[in-house]
Amino acid sequence: MFGLINLNKPAGLTSRDAVNRVQRLVRPVKVGHAGTLDPIATGVLVLCLGPATRLIEHVQRMPKRYRATFLLGRRSPSDDIELEPELIEDAPVPSRSEIEETLPDFVGRLMQRPPAYSAIKVQGKKAYDLARSGAAPDLPPRPVEIYSLEILAYDYPKLVLDVRCGGGTYIRSLGRDLAESLGTGAVMSELERTEIGAFHAPNGIDPDAITPESLPEALLPARLAVADLPSLSLSAAEIEEVRHGRFLTRPDQPEGTELAALDEEGDLVALLKPREDGRLQPIRVFV
Repeated sequence: MFGLINLNKPAGLTSRDAVNRVQRLVRPVKVGHAGTLDPIATGVLVLCLGPATRLIEHVQRMPKRYRATFLLGRRSPSDDIELEPELIEDAPVPSRSEIEETLPDFVGRLMQRPPAYSAIKVQGKKAYDLARSGAAPDLPPRPVEIYSLEILAYDYPKLVLDVRCGGGTYIRSLGRDLAESLGTGAVMSELERTEIGAFHAPNGIDPDAITPESLPEALLPARLAVADLPSLSLSAAEIEEVRHGRFLTRPDQPEGTELAALDEEGDLVALLKPREDGRLQPIRVFV
């Protein structure tokens, strides 16, 4: 059990619920997910099984793509419909062209204030637990990156956006801030994560469809988690050296601060770090 599963999470299911469904099938093998989706959200949820849980951070760094639906002229403490939205009295109704003119301001490197109802920890407690107890924290802005932002549909109050972004971006916050720049408010009513790197929602598996019989077919190669890294193929003798934590010397090594080491079949065996003396140091070994 060393690999990844591309789940297509349905609405109403938490990310933890999805992990638990697979965990029950593979226990005692560890299972983790690479990026939380709120219960109202659907789409790509990448699970990492066994030693691949040590690759979660690599999947989290992959570009993400969302189809997000917002209702303008409304506000809620959670910035979505989890809590009952409040209608804004005499809220302006922006035109499509006005929204399009604002979009470039939200592309690039931005400072974004996370929603109070989030899993960010404040003094050891999750922000949404504090918010639900009546002590909503004032979370400081954090840097995020938006690669592209496009209107897919607009029929007031419903606005549908296509968002490509980096990790750590709160789509709820993006809609809230975009609406505030137009003199109104917005709550997120639907969210689909359509892509994480090469993992696409249409190719994802429904959690209810995973069985002991279908699991082996659903398991994807762990090397997909590090598809962005330069790679090199190791001989059987080199794999044995890496297995024991010994450094390698490879004059033909590719450039990069981290390398994916593969066996002759193309399976991931280790992550290597080039050192200044030209040797390769095993930093994560999977054999």
